[in-house]
Order: sequence, then C-alpha cells, then structure tokens
Amino acid sequence: MSAEASYRRVARTALREGAIVEGERAVPEEVPVAFSYGGSTHAVMMASPADLVDFAIGFSLTEGIISTRAEIRSIEVIEAGQGFDVQVDLQDANADALRARRRHMAGPVGCGLCGIESIEQAVRVVPDLSGAEVSVDGNDIVAAVKALNGAQSLNRETRAVHGAGFYNPQGGLLAAREDVGRHNALDKLAGAVINANLSPDAGIVLVTSRLSVEMVQKTAILG
Repeated sequence: MSAEASYRRVARTALREGAIVEGERAVPEEVPVAFSYGGSTHAVMMASPADLVDFAIGFSLTEGIISTRAEIRSIEVIEAGQGFDVQVDLQDANADALRARRRHMAGPVGCGLCGIESIEQAVRVVPDLSGAEVSVDGNDIVAAVKALNGAQSLNRETRAVHGAGFYNPQGGLLAAREDVGRHNALDKLAGAVINANLSPDAGIVLVTSRLSVEMVQKTAILG
C-alpha cells in the first residue's frame, strides 16, 4: 500500500487572524488490523493501513512470537470489511509455542502484553547491547532526524503521524516507517529492517514520539 491510501482529504473550517476560512486538509486513516496466526486472531490493532507486511514481521519479533524472519513461512494481507486481516503462517515449532501461549489467555487481547500471566513476564528480558560498536555524535543525530523528517511522506500530507527510522552513520537513513501509533511505527520499522537483512547492531533507531519503556524494549529486541 502507498501513502496515498493512508489518508483522505476532508473539508475544514479554520480561524485565521480573526476570520473564518473554509478549506480542506488531509487526515490520516486509522483502521483495524488483525494479526492471525494459524487461522486464529491473536491481536487487533488500530493502525495506518500501509506497510502491513513489515508490521506483521516487526510485531511478531517484538512480541516474542519469532526470533528471526526465517520462522515465518508466508504473510498474506486480506481486506476484511473496514480493516485488514494479516494472516501469518509460522514454522511448526513457532506455531506450537504460540498455541501453548494462547491456552493461558483469559480473554480478548489487543495490547503489547497479550498472553502473559505474571508481572515477571511483563518485565521483558532483552538482549545486552552494551558491546555494540556503532558510535554516533551530535552531528549524526542532527543528520538522522533531518533525514527521517524528509522521509515522512504521510506526515508531510497530514502533520499527524509518527515516524521511526533506522540510521547508519556511513549509509545514512536506511529505512523509515510511519503510523498514527508510535508503537506501530516502530514495529513496522523493525519488520522493514529484518526483512531487508540489515544489521541492526550497525545503526541506531530514532523516533518522532516520546519514548516509553516498551519502545526501548522493542528496540533492544531488534538488536
């Protein structure tokens, strides 16, 4: 899907220097996106309807359903009413592990902590990245933020979506993804990075939103 499919133009009334001005503006779409594994819905997210394959890969990775791209056999995006059903076919061992996890779910899920049973499970164990060799300075960060801003075509139209980017000091901005939801943008980026066989430990992740602990965890899980 293209950025054009992720927004619509609507009429708007604005107050400009004391005068009422009629016009139009672009607003981003936000639709239900279901992730289904083995034919069963695992979670439903409200998201911008773009880069859904990347979204499925990144969500599967950061939720611990997979650890590598090779653990997914196939992904099919199906239009379903007013949203999309993203059907993910896992390798047998991953599918069995997910079925076992589902048995402990008490009810419907739609968050980043689905299927957990205890506080200990909510506090994720993430990789130790203290040995990473990538190094950036202030100039790199300024360049990375500028590049991400330039790559946000949907935000340029709507001024209403978050962005996440993967930046390498030598190669520049290697990937960028957008979404109404900041967690979704980061999951889409994670999927794009591993789907393109980029080396996560060779770059940094930057986002346009505030950082909460689960976003730091997602980034660490990416590597």
